[in-house]
Amino acid sequence: MAEMEKLVEREVYTTQLKGFIDKPLIKVITGVRRCGKSGILNLIKQEIMKTVDEDHIIFINFEDSDFDNIVSYKDLNQYIKEKMKDDKRYYIFLDEIQEVTGWEKAVNSLRLKNTDIYITGSNSKLLSGELATLLAGRYVSFEARTLSFKEFINFRKEFGLDEGIQYGRYGLLDEYIRSGGFPLLSSIRFTDEQARQVISDIQSAVVLKDVIERNKIKNAPLLEKIVSFLYDNVGFFISDRKIADYIKSGGGGVDYETISSYIGHLEKALLIKRVSKYDVKGKRLLDSNDKYYLADHSLQYAVRDMKTTNRSGVLENIVHNDLVRRGYKVYVGKMGTKEIDFVAEKINGGEKVYVQVCAELKSAETIEREFSPLEDIQDHYPKYVVTTDTFWNEDRNGVRGIHLHDFLLREKL
Repeated sequence: MAEMEKLVEREVYTTQLKGFIDKPLIKVITGVRRCGKSGILNLIKQEIMKTVDEDHIIFINFEDSDFDNIVSYKDLNQYIKEKMKDDKRYYIFLDEIQEVTGWEKAVNSLRLKNTDIYITGSNSKLLSGELATLLAGRYVSFEARTLSFKEFINFRKEFGLDEGIQYGRYGLLDEYIRSGGFPLLSSIRFTDEQARQVISDIQSAVVLKDVIERNKIKNAPLLEKIVSFLYDNVGFFISDRKIADYIKSGGGGVDYETISSYIGHLEKALLIKRVSKYDVKGKRLLDSNDKYYLADHSLQYAVRDMKTTNRSGVLENIVHNDLVRRGYKVYVGKMGTKEIDFVAEKINGGEKVYVQVCAELKSAETIEREFSPLEDIQDHYPKYVVTTDTFWNEDRNGVRGIHLHDFLLREKL
């Protein structure tokens, strides 16, 4: 078995973070549990240790039982102050800091000393409320995600698990589709059933710690039903009414307000991401039902066997997450009566890309359905139909037909 202590470079994050070393800003990394935030922190620690003595580096992982006695900001302040023996700069790493009550006060106090602070958390609202007030303009944030396909290949190679390449060009892609992007599943050999168990355990931990416990959810079975429905309907428009009907069909009852509240908690835990509908021609957001995509496509396997999972939903989820990793804000597109899977705009403006996702392009009807909405768009931005159909490699009227493998490995879209 590979050793989990081994660090594998995650350049997309470390390159950005290295540029902020010793800058007077708190570095904040958010991301769903087990996406690799601790590894990223350790990579930055490794970089800093090239020029800094280890006794001036303080690293606390709040999921480690060694630190169970640190439960409040006062405990945290006291612990770190005892570690700081002189006036030289100390580099402080606080992993899963949301476990500490009132941690914002400790961080605000520590930043006033000769420190360089890095924190991670598993909640998108880590930067809301008091922290935003105390530290306005004094932090820089990054969202870490599970492994991209390129990172997955790198992990497999580093841990000597890249034999999937022997099954042809798309062997490793098939493995990525099956096992997903959680680093643990990319660094140790698992059977499909073992992988499914690991994924199920990850999802249970997120739901329990970051949703049920954090928000004091009283109706855990209802939450589980909502999670199951969302996971099982990736790629479909979803409304509170549809979820309520699903729950009622099982003999339960629920109000729309509770459904909306629970979905909001799942979003804050970074387990799901809401995607709204965008009118391409009218250039406006539409007030309609949304789609939801998962933090990692493998999470669908927590509620359904890999062989029976909605493959179209899995592929859409992979492409959605790839676009988000690349820095795009993603929408579902509407072009007249036609739908476009993804309209993606760079958050910093300027770039846009349109993407359709289709497992197979076997019939003339399917080809027309996937290509025609993109052909109707009259602008110069790139347009792709992404597929796992190995027999299709054609473009049509300026729309690029491309295999998922090649799309995910493109440096620039």
